[in-house]
Parts: sequence; structure tokens; C-alpha cells
Amino acid sequence: MDERIYLDYNATTPCLPEVEEAFRRFALEEFGNPSSAHFYGKRAKEWLEKFRAQVAEFVGAESEEIIFTSGGTESNHLAIFGILWERLWERREGHLLVSAFEHPSVLKPAVRLLEMGFFVDFVPVSPEGYVDPDEVKKRLKKNTVLVSIMLANNEIGTIQPVKEIARICREREILFHTDACQAVGKIPVNVKEIDCDLMSFAGHKMYAPKGIGALFVRKGVKLSPLFLGGGQERGLRAGTEPLALIAALAKACEIAGSDLEEEVERQKFLKNKFLKGLQEIYPDLVVYGRPEATLPNTLTVSFKGLDAGELLARCPSICASTGAACHDRKGSTTLIAMGVAEELAKGTIRFSIGRFTNLFHIEKALSVLKGAIFSA
Repeated sequence: MDERIYLDYNATTPCLPEVEEAFRRFALEEFGNPSSAHFYGKRAKEWLEKFRAQVAEFVGAESEEIIFTSGGTESNHLAIFGILWERLWERREGHLLVSAFEHPSVLKPAVRLLEMGFFVDFVPVSPEGYVDPDEVKKRLKKNTVLVSIMLANNEIGTIQPVKEIARICREREILFHTDACQAVGKIPVNVKEIDCDLMSFAGHKMYAPKGIGALFVRKGVKLSPLFLGGGQERGLRAGTEPLALIAALAKACEIAGSDLEEEVERQKFLKNKFLKGLQEIYPDLVVYGRPEATLPNTLTVSFKGLDAGELLARCPSICASTGAACHDRKGSTTLIAMGVAEELAKGTIRFSIGRFTNLFHIEKALSVLKGAIFSA
């Protein structure tokens, strides 16, 4: 990555060399269509199911519970529209409950369903970026069909109490979906431990290519497909499976599973080192999140009295984000939901580290930021 310091791993991750090699092999050599009945198709099908089993094992699922998609957005759409449309076809009312600071690929479908006549409620979040299970419980209705709460917030990294929320939903026979795109590959995630019904995750957040993701669908959960076609992926995701991308995702899962605990501790150390350095440079720093429940790689702060965009413009060697990369440029929905004042929000930067980040990068970034702040 030449002289630049990449601190935006929550936006996307570079491919690991082993992942790139897996992609190349299955793009060039194993080119068969898994739906074809001949030799090449059968071999592709065998590989497809092997990779499905690898991905499933990584998140604690059964093979048949993994549906491959194009990424987190499609997985979230399939989970939300798939459940609610199933009710629509049955001419039954449906109520959807989501948090106020979900990713746009959850919030916007929720708004669209509201416009279509479904009942939708938005659970408020605390100033720390926490979804209180009691707030979820209070908003459940007799006709609540689905609750969708992200596992980890993409902007400030707060980890939500999804196990407790899932338990509340299970007691009332309500389906529970969690968007785990920012969590899978960064912290241990197991669908059985969470006890969720649906879970979304994406390859490009965990060192696989863009364009591949998956949706965990617990056995027995009925979904309506978004696409109609050849019946691939149990009829839930029509279209020829992109075997090379799936191979890459499986390899990324394998690598993440091999050293996840060590990588969590390494990234925690680097994040804490960075935070301490920032606080020494800029005492008016405001830190977001909950120290005991935030992703090990994510540090979101406000430089009180400064404009984050202008600050980063003076630091062209630092690649970080003034908000989530996939949000509209109208302000952070996360900070708005948390009640952060507009002037403070303007000074907010999300730094997110990853596997290629080392101590040199942290020290260099601190030096660059210090120079930019005091040269203004």
C-alpha cells in the first residue's frame, strides 16, 4: 500500500494472497456450472458444497443453512423482504422492528416496507450506541414478524446484546435477524450461540473479494426469494453460483478461523496504542462506543472544534473515514440516532485497523495527524 496508511478496514479489506489464489484457480481452472450434469458441472457442484460446508462451519451453521449472495446488502434484503413478503402472500399483517442506527441496507428496506403499508418501528439507541433489550421488548406487538438488530455497528463498532434480544424473540416465537457484516471475521460469531434465525455477512469485510456474501437461514424458516429463475440456492437465490468468489470466501473463513483470538488481541493492542496517542495529541478528543463491548479494530472519535473532512484533507497519506463509506453524504445516521450534536459530529473520524496494520503504521499516523492539527 506504498506510503499511505490504510485505516479504513470497516469500509473494505484487501484480499489476502491465499484468498486471491483460490479465486484465480476457480475462475480459470474450475469453470464448470454447478447446475450442469456433465463432468465439469458435477465437479463444480462438489466444490460448491465443500465450500458451503467450510463457510457454515466458520459461523456454527449447517451446510444447508448457508445461502450464497452477492454481499451484505443482498443478504439483508433477502432476510427482511423475504420474511415480510411471505406474510404478504399469506394476506397476513406484519410488523417489523429494527434499531434506529442499522446499516442503510436494513433501514431503507424498513422505510420502503413502511411506505407499502407494513407496520415498522425503530428502536432508539443510547448515547453510547447500545440497543437496550428492554427497549426491544417494549416495542414488540402481537403481529411482530421480524426483529433485525445488527451484531456490531459499522460506524462506531459497538457490539449489541443480540443473544439476549434473540432470546426475547424466541420466547414470543418472533423471528430474529442480525446483520453481522462488520463482526464476522473480526470477533468469534456463532449462530447457535446467538440463537438467531437469519444472519447476514459479507466477504469484502473479511479479506475476500467484493461481490460475495452469505445469509444464514435457520432450518424451517420460510423466505420468499428476491429473484426468480433457475432455482439455485434452495430456490432462494436464482442465478449461476459464482464459484470463484465462493472459493475465495471459504478461504477467507478458513484463515480467519485459524488465528482469530490472536488477531483480536493484536488489534486491540494497536487500537489502544492509537487511542492513547490521540488523547495525548488532542485532549479534547471524544471517544465513541462502549469500552467493554466494541470491535477490537474500530476506533471512532470526534476532534472537538475541528472539521474532520478538513483534517483528513491535510493528511492525504491517511486513509480513514468521516463516516461509513456506504452512507449517503447527508450525515451519519448512527451519530444522529445517538443524539450527537451536529458540531461535534462534524469532527468525527472512524479509524479501523486490520491484518496488515502494524505498530509502524500507528506511530506514523499519529505523527501525521499531530502535524496536521498543529499546522492548521
